[in-house]
Order: sequence, then C-alpha cells, then structure tokens
Amino acid sequence: MNDLPINFEEILETLALQGGFNTNAVILGTTLLGIAAGVIGSFALLRKRSLTADALSHATLPGIAGAFLIATSMGYSGRSMPLLMLGAAITGILGVACIHLILHHSRLKEDAAIGIVLSVFFGIGIVLLSLVQTSSSGSGAGLNHYIYGQTAAMTRSDAAIMGTIGIVASIIALVMLKEFMVVCFNETFARSTGLPVWLIDSIMLGLVVLITVSGLQAVGLILIVAMIIIPPAAARFWTDRLWKLVLISALIGGLSGYAGASISALFPRKPAGAVIVLVAGSIFAISMLFAPTRGVLADTIRRLRLKLLIARDHVLESLYEIESDIEGARHPNASIMLIKLIAMRGWITTSNNTLALTEAGRIQGQRIHRNHKLWEQYLVSYADIAPTHVDWSVDQVEHVLTDELIAELEEALRVRGITIENGDPA
Repeated sequence: MNDLPINFEEILETLALQGGFNTNAVILGTTLLGIAAGVIGSFALLRKRSLTADALSHATLPGIAGAFLIATSMGYSGRSMPLLMLGAAITGILGVACIHLILHHSRLKEDAAIGIVLSVFFGIGIVLLSLVQTSSSGSGAGLNHYIYGQTAAMTRSDAAIMGTIGIVASIIALVMLKEFMVVCFNETFARSTGLPVWLIDSIMLGLVVLITVSGLQAVGLILIVAMIIIPPAAARFWTDRLWKLVLISALIGGLSGYAGASISALFPRKPAGAVIVLVAGSIFAISMLFAPTRGVLADTIRRLRLKLLIARDHVLESLYEIESDIEGARHPNASIMLIKLIAMRGWITTSNNTLALTEAGRIQGQRIHRNHKLWEQYLVSYADIAPTHVDWSVDQVEHVLTDELIAELEEALRVRGITIENGDPA
C-alpha cells in the first residue's frame, strides 16, 4: 500500500477493525498496551518513578541482544518473542537494582544514578547488538527494531502476548488500587498501618517492567517510557481524584495506541511507535492548554478575573473612603474600560467626568473596606505584625474572604474585645 492516496473507505475499515486479521490484532494489542500503560503509569507518576521507568526501558536492550546471542549459541531460535521479553525483563530489573544500590551506597542523587545506569546499560546493549548484526547466522536482522519499535514486524501471536500482558497488568493494578494509593500518597502512614511497603513497591515496579517489555516491539525501548508517562501526566490536568486519574489516563493511553496503530496501518512507512507517542503528546498538549480547571487557558482566565476583581474592588473601596472622609483615603486609579465595566454593574456613575458611588456601589465599597480592616486587625492582633507592614498583604486577601472566613475572623477578634463596625475597629 502506498502512503497516498488513502480513501475514506479504507480509513473507516481500519478504524472499524475491518482491515484484516493481522492489522486488527496489532491495533487491539497496542490499544490494550496503551490502556495498561495509562493505568500503571498513573502510580509511577504519583510515586515519582517516571525517570526510573526511563532507565528501565533503556536497560532492556542488553537483555534483548544477550537473550538472542545465548539462544542462537545453544541452537535455538533467537527471535522467540517470549525469550526476548524474558531477557529484557531480567536486565531491566537489574538496571533498577543498580540504581538502588548506587543510591544506598553512595552520595549521588537519584537523577545522577539514573543517568549512569541508563547510559551504561544502553551502551552495553548497543555493543551486544553490533555483535548480533555481525553474527554469521544472519538471523539477527531487524533486531534493532526493538529500539524504535516496528508493528509491521509483529505477528498475531506477538500482538496477543502484548494484549494479554496489558490485561493482566491492569487487573493486578485495579485489584491493588487501595494499597497503591496509600503507598503513593503517604508512605509513612502505610508503614504505620503494617502494610508491606517494600512488597507493594516491588509489585508496582514489576508491573512497570511488564508494560515496558511487552511494548518493546510495538513502540520501542526509547519511546515506551512515553506511554507510561504522558497519559497520566495529561490526565492530571483533568482531575484531582485518583480513580478518575487512573480512568482518564487509561482512556488517553488506549486512544493513543488505537489511533497510532491505525495511522500506521494506513501509512505503513510511518513508524507506529513514533505515531502513538505523537498522538499521546497531542492529547497532552490539548489537556495542558484547554483542561477546564488546570489548563493554561483556564488558569490564565482565572488570573485575569482575579486581577480584574482586585482592581474593581480597589476602585469601590477608594471611592467609599473618599465619600466617607476616611483618613488615608486613596484616589482611585483605573482605566476607562474598568470604569465602564463597574458602571455597567450599576455601582458607580460617571457624570461630568466625576466618579460617584450608587447606593449599591456604596454597600459594596463599605463591605470591602470592612473586610480590609477586619483582616488588618487580625494580623495585628494574632500575627504580631506592625500596622505599618500589613497593608500590602491585606490588599491581596480582602477580595477573596468568604462569608465563613469573615465569621471566623469576627469571632477571633471578639474574643479579644475587638469589633469592626463599618470598617472602623472599636
């Protein structure tokens, strides 16, 4: 099949899993891998083990090449998928063990330990891979595809193994959801309740190993870590709840695997691993920009609204202080646009280029002025801050005081015999 043209019917057939048995198997396998990577990656992210997963993935290369060399030297097929996965798992775990040994027996920080293990193991793997490529058997051709991934080289049995591992890993993670959650959020509490933290950590790491080795042929050892990190990182923009994080991460991972494998099937010259990661990266970018609570756009709007609220309140408070002849009243400094916005709310009038509060505006100004004095008196009385040093802090807080917090402040001051009437302490 050529890259172009691709007609609409072919796209629908591929997306509807009608593109052939082998193609369907690969798409389903990568989808299940993406779901599992999203689930397991959620705990790796919360446990701050994302970089460890990166080192683990690079440490699998010597295991792949070593397993091939050992198998061929003994007269067996070196291209056996289970055999290569076993070798990858062994050296991956060995790499993580080396990281822990370096951390416990040296003064190096975790990032340095990960960098050392990652580079050394990957270098060993490249050397062994060169031996494979120059071997007389010639059966090692294409083994370097495990570095970048190549779904075209996958068989139905390879896809079935990958999908099965993904299902098993997801089930184990969901069964141990409570234990993982406790260890991720409060390791000290987990130890105090008698939970075997070391065992739970080992199971968590074992699941990362499973996902890593199962996705080597589809995504490659360099990019498989992206499948573990990107979906939960993207999901984090959408929720603060763990179970929702796991669910959304699984959906993003599954969608990335499904879309990436489908695109690769339609355009065979496009490497599926890279396309899968690009789809996941695109979803991450969309999440970072447009998530309703944590996204950049929402955060920017929230900050602008807060700045507008503060500026508006300062104008109302200044006008109230001026009209009430309060000592230290400040002249309002506002743009024409802000003045128009406040006037639209019915809080001020602007006749003859003079600003004046309406009755509703005076009520708002009095409330803001009172909140200012309330918080000021609280800081002076309870935080032992000099009255001349509290003004800036008060200016930032007075605008966001809730009715509940105001009631608490009033009660705390009342205990000390201080009351605030119309903004003036008594």
